Amino acid sequence: MSHETDVLIIGCGIAGAAAALRLSEDPSCRVLVVTRADDPEESATRYAQGGIVGEAPDDSPDLLAHDIREAGADLCLPAAVEALATDGPSLVSEILVDRLGVAFTQAEDGGFELALEAAHSVPRILHARDATGRVIEERFVAALRARPNVRWLVGWTAVDLITSPHHDTDPHAIYGPVACHGVYALDRATHEIHRLLSPVTLLATGGLGRIYRHTSNPEGARGDGLAMAYRAGARIENAEYVQFHPTTLALPGAQNFLISEAVRGAGARLMTPNGVPFMDRYAPRWGDLAPRDVVARAMHQEMVSHGYPYLLLDLRKALRPDEIERSFPTIRRACAEAGLDITAEPIPVVPAAHFACGGILVDRSGRTSLDGLYAVGEVSCTGVHGANRLASTSLLEGLVWGTSAAVDISRRKDVQPPDPKRFPGWREAGGGFADPVLVQRDMEAVQNVMWHYVGLSRREDRLARAGNDLDHLWKETEAFYRVRRLDDRVVGLRNMVQCAWVVTQAARRNKASRGTHWREDDP
Repeated sequence: MSHETDVLIIGCGIAGAAAALRLSEDPSCRVLVVTRADDPEESATRYAQGGIVGEAPDDSPDLLAHDIREAGADLCLPAAVEALATDGPSLVSEILVDRLGVAFTQAEDGGFELALEAAHSVPRILHARDATGRVIEERFVAALRARPNVRWLVGWTAVDLITSPHHDTDPHAIYGPVACHGVYALDRATHEIHRLLSPVTLLATGGLGRIYRHTSNPEGARGDGLAMAYRAGARIENAEYVQFHPTTLALPGAQNFLISEAVRGAGARLMTPNGVPFMDRYAPRWGDLAPRDVVARAMHQEMVSHGYPYLLLDLRKALRPDEIERSFPTIRRACAEAGLDITAEPIPVVPAAHFACGGILVDRSGRTSLDGLYAVGEVSCTGVHGANRLASTSLLEGLVWGTSAAVDISRRKDVQPPDPKRFPGWREAGGGFADPVLVQRDMEAVQNVMWHYVGLSRREDRLARAGNDLDHLWKETEAFYRVRRLDDRVVGLRNMVQCAWVVTQAARRNKASRGTHWREDDP
C-alpha cells in the first residue's frame, strides 16, 4: 500500500512538532506525521525535565553564545551558535508562551521563574516544575490535532529511506544526485510495510542512547533516523560526541530515571557513598555545577578508583521537604515509587548516555547532503553543541531548527512529487519472524559493548574490540533482516548495530580528547 503527502515528518518531539505546526499554517500543505510510539506525545521531549533557555533580563545573545561555545569545548560552529542564541529565546516567547500557552513556572513577582543550571553564566532556564518537556509536548500535539491538514500514522516504524538511484527503477537515475523520496514504514499492528512517498522528508527521530547499557533515553531512542540516513549515504558528523548525563537513578530494579541538572542548580551536592563531596577536587571553578562531561568523568573516575557501584546526590541541606515537593514533584514521585524518600535521604546516582551531540550534518535550514531530506532535533548535527551540549539547549535547538526547516520547505519551488511507478513496494521475505530471545540477546550485546568499550573513557584497544564485536553482530542482524519477516524489534536491532558501529568508528578516527570524547591514550 502507498501513502502520498506533501511533507513527511518522522517523529513528533519538539523539533518535528515545531516543523509540522509551522507547515500546517498553509491549509493546502498536506503534512503526514509518523511516530513509532502508540501515543504521539511519547518522545524524548516528553522526558526533558530541566527546562529550556528563555528570555532573561540579565542575559544577551553574546553571553548565551559564550556559554554554549565554552561548554562545547571550542568545537561549536559559530554561525549555528549565533543563530540559536539570537533567535531561540524569542521563539520560545513567540511559539511556546504566546501561541501554545505553555504554563512555565511563575516567580513571586508574576514573571517566569528562571533557573540556573550547570555552566550557565546567569539564570535563564524556563521550566514547568520538573516536567517541562511533557507540558511542551502536550501543547504541541493538541495544537496539531486541531489542524485538518495534519494526518497521523501512530504506531508505525520507519524501516528505510526511499532513495534514488538505489530504489529507483529508472536506469537513468544513476546520473542524478542521491535524493530521498520518502520511507518504507512498518505498520506495527498489521506487520505490513507500506510506501510513504513525499517530495520532502524530515527526520525528527531523536537520539541513540539505547545503544548503551545505561541511558536516560526512552525506549525508542535507538538511532533509527541516523541509521537510515547513514545507509542512504547522508553525511554524518561528530558521532563520537555522546554526552553522558551525570545523574540518573541507581537503584536495583529501577530504570535509569533522569535526575535533572536543576537539582544541582538548586544546591544539591555530589558525594561518595560515605558522604564526602568530591567535585571541588575535579572542577574548582564550578564545583558541582561544572559542565556535564566534566562531572560525568569525575564521577566515573571516583567509581572506578574506589569500586563504588554508585555515588550520592544530596538535596537535603539545600531545600526543605516542602520546597523539594514544590520544585521537583516528578523526581520525588519517581524515587518514591522505587522506595526512596529524597526529602529524607540522598539519591544514589550513576552517569548514563543522554544526548548525541553529533548526527546527520545539516545547514541552518535543516537540509542534509541528500536532496529532499531534512533532519532536525537530536538526530541532526547543526554544529551548535560541538563536543558537549550546554544544559537546556536541546529543546531550544529543536524549536529553532524545526521552525527554520519548515520555513525553508514552505518556500521551495523546486520540489516535485515522486512518481509512484518508479519506486516499487516492499518485497517481504518469506520466512517467519525472528526468535525474540535471539534479538533481545543481540540488543543487550550491543549495549554492553558500547558501555564497556565506547563509553565515558575510551582507548584504542577497547575501540578495536568494539569494532570486531559489532562486525559480528552486524552479520547476525543482517541474517534476521534478509530472511525473516520484519517486526519493530528487528528493525530496532539493525539500527542499534548500525549506530553503534558509526559511533565506534568515529571514536577510533578521533585520537584527541575533547569534550565528551575522552581518550585515555591521548598523549
